[in-house]
Amino acid sequence: MKERVVVDQQHFGQLMENLCKMLVDSGVSREDALVGIHRRGVVIARRVFAMMEQAGGVTPLLGSVDITLYRDDLRSIGPQPVLHSTNLPFDVEGRRIILVDDVIYTGRTVRAALSVLLDYGRPKKVELAVLVDRGNRELPIQPDYAVLKLETEPDEFVEVMVREVDGRDGVKVIRR
Repeated sequence: MKERVVVDQQHFGQLMENLCKMLVDSGVSREDALVGIHRRGVVIARRVFAMMEQAGGVTPLLGSVDITLYRDDLRSIGPQPVLHSTNLPFDVEGRRIILVDDVIYTGRTVRAALSVLLDYGRPKKVELAVLVDRGNRELPIQPDYAVLKLETEPDEFVEVMVREVDGRDGVKVIRR
């Protein structure tokens, strides 16, 4: 496997700041909710929330969704998938929800996250915020906010690393 670092640990913070600024500029309010998609999307949503809080601005509500049982490839990921909890400590009904994830590729993860949300109610609006858009969609789902757009090949994999999970921050492209 061949890999190339696209964003190193030193510059990762700028990606996070840019995402935070995009969301603040979109007019995020206290009634809106950032909802991270497990696993790294939750970390990113928490960091953005903390950045908003630290800046003394408006902070939205914060939640998370686990899409594991909503995946269309559940059978192929193994006999005992790792489950996380969905945590939506607010009413989804009639609320602007901003789904947060690390990478968008085919759109299937977002489709699953939408299914989870709709099981909890009918949001007023759902938007998608990602750090990396790598293209090559299989479903007609596009991010509303994307910090980094990469042109990738089907045999490549984009890995977003966050210190809370991986011990360091960064983005790399791996060719299989």
